[in-house]
Amino acid sequence: MKFKIFTIFFLACVFGIQAQENYGATDFGMLEGPYYVPSIAEQKASGILIAADNSPMLGQPKRKHGNNVVPGKGSDGNDPLVNLQRNAQQQRVQPPILTFVADISQATPSDPTGAAGPNHYVAAWNSAFRIFDKNGNPLTNELSLGTLFPGNTIGDPIVFYDAEADRFVITEFDNNPNGFNVAVSQGSDPVTSGWHVYTTGFGTGSFPDYTKFSVFGDKYMVTANIANNNRVFAVERNEMLDGNPAQFVALPLPGISTSGFYSPQAFHTTDDVLAPNNAPAPIVYLQDDAWGGVSDDHLKVWNATIDWNNPGGATMSAAQEITTADFVSVFDGGSFSNRPQGGGIDIDILQATIMNQAQYRRFPTYNSVVFNFVVDVVAGGGEKAAIRWYELRQVGGDTQPWTIHQEGTYEAPDGRDAYSGSMVMNSVGDIAMGYTSSSSTDRISIRYTGQLASLNTPNVMNVAEELIAQSTAANPSNRLADYVQCTVDPVDDTFWHIAEYFEPSRRDVVAHFSLEPPMPDDIGVVSIDEPNSGVLTATEDIVITIRNFGSNDITDPSVQYIIDTGTPVVETATTGTIAAGATAQYTFTTQADLSGVGPFVIEASTLLTGDTDPSNDTATKTVEQVVGVCMPTAIEGCNVDGIKRFVLGDIDADDGGDGCNTEPAGSPQGYADRTDLSTNLSRLSGSNVHILQAQQNWTGGPGVEALSVWIDFDDSETFEPSEQLIAGEFFQDDNVLEDFILTIPTGATLGSHILRAKAIDTSAGGDINDPCTDFDFGEVQDYTVVIDESLGTQDNLFTDSDFMILHKGNQQYEITLTTTDFDGVAAIAVYNTLGQMVTFNNISKTGNTYTYQLDMSYAASGLYLVKMGDERSRSFVTGKIIVE
Repeated sequence: MKFKIFTIFFLACVFGIQAQENYGATDFGMLEGPYYVPSIAEQKASGILIAADNSPMLGQPKRKHGNNVVPGKGSDGNDPLVNLQRNAQQQRVQPPILTFVADISQATPSDPTGAAGPNHYVAAWNSAFRIFDKNGNPLTNELSLGTLFPGNTIGDPIVFYDAEADRFVITEFDNNPNGFNVAVSQGSDPVTSGWHVYTTGFGTGSFPDYTKFSVFGDKYMVTANIANNNRVFAVERNEMLDGNPAQFVALPLPGISTSGFYSPQAFHTTDDVLAPNNAPAPIVYLQDDAWGGVSDDHLKVWNATIDWNNPGGATMSAAQEITTADFVSVFDGGSFSNRPQGGGIDIDILQATIMNQAQYRRFPTYNSVVFNFVVDVVAGGGEKAAIRWYELRQVGGDTQPWTIHQEGTYEAPDGRDAYSGSMVMNSVGDIAMGYTSSSSTDRISIRYTGQLASLNTPNVMNVAEELIAQSTAANPSNRLADYVQCTVDPVDDTFWHIAEYFEPSRRDVVAHFSLEPPMPDDIGVVSIDEPNSGVLTATEDIVITIRNFGSNDITDPSVQYIIDTGTPVVETATTGTIAAGATAQYTFTTQADLSGVGPFVIEASTLLTGDTDPSNDTATKTVEQVVGVCMPTAIEGCNVDGIKRFVLGDIDADDGGDGCNTEPAGSPQGYADRTDLSTNLSRLSGSNVHILQAQQNWTGGPGVEALSVWIDFDDSETFEPSEQLIAGEFFQDDNVLEDFILTIPTGATLGSHILRAKAIDTSAGGDINDPCTDFDFGEVQDYTVVIDESLGTQDNLFTDSDFMILHKGNQQYEITLTTTDFDGVAAIAVYNTLGQMVTFNNISKTGNTYTYQLDMSYAASGLYLVKMGDERSRSFVTGKIIVE
């Protein structure tokens, strides 16, 4: 009897716990029956296709509220796994099979996604999409998302290939009302198949930022960053495939902690072997002990159990907690400008994010999922980004717990950061990972690595990195693609990856690659290093870089170059032996005559007999004859006329004294080349009006000395009338700085350009509105400006506000800002004396007050600066705290 009583009691406890550990649906309902959108081919034939709008646009702002990073809290020290990767033996693989540019984007960022099917690759970016064959040939023009979703081009499309159904799916978020739009192709060909489009009935309450979609069993799973109403959604996949009304369910993620940015990921089925319909759908997220409420680093995995016969009975389990090796996922206190890039501003590397996608695959004796997120691998105040990646396995059935099978930290070579990873596993267990890389001296590049299962080296990427694309210019914004995507080819188990880079403008590159070993004899020209566009002569050196892609060493290969369609110049490259995997530079002894008008197309190739992969033999480059900017002359002089001091942003040239500014020596009188001086100017609406200050010293009164300014936006080295931003405006005084309004067009080309300022005495000879003609008295000066999309400055909004820091004891602080002059989302940041940001937060207003509870109990002793205000207008109030 006692035993039976104990058993009953035990079962009651078990079932009681089970009941407590399952959480019901927060919402469920029906997506109304879809409307039909004709195929792309039909729309083209009918003349109703909507072309992509390539006007400059700013992507949706990243929404982050209630940042929960506690300064000084959490793991410290070097990453415990990174040395294993540093010491790993790596095997070289073949270079990409194919690379091509999907689009040249005017969106900041472009947020590319894409997936391969049996015969097509579908790529999408912030407000458009395009369909290619698998040789990279476009089958459509760049098309507006409005082609599929009439009236909605707000952006952030997600593309995925549902392998079991042999269908492509394209999604987009919506803000009228807030929710998701989903387009499901009716057949396997995304060009000739019509689309079932769902736009109503699936509301999310707040705006659904950073959506991620997954295929799992009979469900399409959705996660999104939805302010204070974060949930997980499931929609009825089978009905959507059939074009019927489909049910949806919304579920919570109980016990989740975040840094303030919500980005869990539901498992996505990589191939055509789906989980059973009623199998729980897992969702994963990292938990960093630098966040409040997290005592030790770990992963959480939840299970959503949904029966479409009873959607109201759907449940979400309490999370399974999986202890991990220590990691640090916080950069700069949780802010959005984290790591350097060569020649540009710090960029957002997507911290605290399970990257797109968590790829799930079923094997005969277990289920597997791979995913990754970015971590800091350097102890103390230093930072270096690397990728923490996992393979979890589930053994014994679909309801069993998940365990770590592999856990690694991948670090890029040559001191570069690695971030924005996307990884996937093929049917033999090989893992591919595409990622983005940069450093303070290296511009953004797209690369890949991987793990060959046959080498049996767990916890490391045993494939040496390969280059997909190298940027030739810096990203002018801190915003870099929020999405990248690596997928498996359903035909041959190879891989496809799409990501964002700059050549020189923002664009998205697609790579098709395998992890096959190098071919034995494979060599090619990877770049033509010289000449470059400029003043070209009849005796130009042709300089190339040759790479040995193969596994055999190659000595003194034959090479050639051709100018346009001329006669090939064939030589033996005296490089000596080029070891397998190495590169060598060679300068042709026969120079090229490029003294003509141009442009000139240079094609350089290797000519190795028996080359096992001729597809990578050749590189092509176009160079142009550029004479340079005009340099007008002050014929009579410029002692008091012209620009005696020039101030714009970071540029402050001259001291205001009289005299001609002629630079460098030997230039025409009154012309100064100061393009070594530069400043950033925003084109972003609301931040594109800038104050330019200039001083002239002629004392003859107003209405005589005038100023004109041009910016060479198209980099043609001519200053066209459309590029004139200040047109002959008169100075009103002398010997003082005067303000002129410089408005950058919102459609201005991003990047570095020449700004020309011309100031002359208009009562004498010369045309103030001609940038190139000579003049009697005055000066012309050239500077460099970098057009970006940063936020500008204005008068401080908080002059009449009350700012208070209250020490509540035990290093707990309440920080309040009371104001009636601002109602938006306020930002708060805390800095140490080294200028390092230790925490960052966004705060909503309650009544007239912004309130933030700051926990400094884990922070090192010392002085800290607290800064609160509006990031968009750069208006802030500041205070100090001392941690003892």
